[in-house]
Amino acid sequence: MKRFLLAAGIAAATLVPAASAQETIKIGVIAAFSGQFADTATQIDNGIKLYMKQKGDSVAGRKIEIIRKDTGGPNPDVAKRLAQELVVRDKVDILAGFTLTPEALGAADIATEAKKLMMDMNAATSVVTEKSPYIVRSSLTLPQVSMTAGQWLASKGGAKKAYTMVSDFGPGIDAETWFQKGFKDAGGEIVGSVRMPVANPDFSAFTQRAKDLNPEAIFVFVPGGAQPAAIGKAFAERQIDPKKIKIMSTGEPVDETAIKAMGDIALDRLSSWHYDYNLKNKTNEAFVKAFNAEFKRNPDFFAVGGYDGMHLIYEALKKTNGKADGDSLVGAIKGMKWDSPRGPAMIDPATRDIVHNIYIRRVQKVGNSIVNVEFDTVKDVKDPTHK
Repeated sequence: MKRFLLAAGIAAATLVPAASAQETIKIGVIAAFSGQFADTATQIDNGIKLYMKQKGDSVAGRKIEIIRKDTGGPNPDVAKRLAQELVVRDKVDILAGFTLTPEALGAADIATEAKKLMMDMNAATSVVTEKSPYIVRSSLTLPQVSMTAGQWLASKGGAKKAYTMVSDFGPGIDAETWFQKGFKDAGGEIVGSVRMPVANPDFSAFTQRAKDLNPEAIFVFVPGGAQPAAIGKAFAERQIDPKKIKIMSTGEPVDETAIKAMGDIALDRLSSWHYDYNLKNKTNEAFVKAFNAEFKRNPDFFAVGGYDGMHLIYEALKKTNGKADGDSLVGAIKGMKWDSPRGPAMIDPATRDIVHNIYIRRVQKVGNSIVNVEFDTVKDVKDPTHK
């Protein structure tokens, strides 16, 4: 009975004709505002807030209202319940946010049933956009950056033998799979691999094993937080010199926090990533300046996912003249191109997934700062998992 009433509530929520819909457009943001991923959610929300400060809180004659809901962490059941509440009780027009993949997967069925646009501003597992025809992604996918890393390293990076070290959970396995595919497709050989525990790993034995095999390159994926600096220090303790054995990763192991913690031992590390606050383009320079003025910190890729997600919502509403039903908005977003802080971006009309540049970067000292400096660009990269 409870399920029947819920379904009836969702159905009723979708039957309000556009002409009589309320003037305010409500966006329900579902994210982990508390718990260990709270800063991720904060940065996504900062991107949302900055966009609305710059562009105003109304578009196409409709007022925009944000309703925030806290999942507390990667709990799909909580995300589903919050999505239900937002649709049935709060009468939201759009669902957005999604710090982590489990949140996005939990809410996907609600978006489909209620026919609401669901803007994925961070969850990066490829399968997310396949779970509902109403999901659009404004962030990235891990296979995009990992496959690009493998292809570049074997074709242009001067390495033909690589060892892979990844955390043993979904994103790590994605990174391993697609790096290895890209590396082998470009003529490289994988000489070994290891999947490391997600919780509190001791990296010393893993880095020693990598050194013993003497590869030309090591590919690394670990989640953000304390682990990037810890594995960086383990490489240094085993005297694995990035100038002699190339250490390539996705963006997390060399993010701003990790580099600050590692200091000089981070120098010459390579990475493949879609955004950094140091990117040299006018849109990003203006974005970083405004973000620092507002929040007294640099934006990261989480913030850009939120910022670009709001851009897509606003531009879609302009195209629909304020119509906020899911079919109209998704139709308006498909194929949309824009000038993002990350560079040129597009929503693939076939997959509703983001297409953007992937930058090959090296950690260098610039003045008194240690930063990622991009030196090569792979343009218009699609997610390779979509058929």
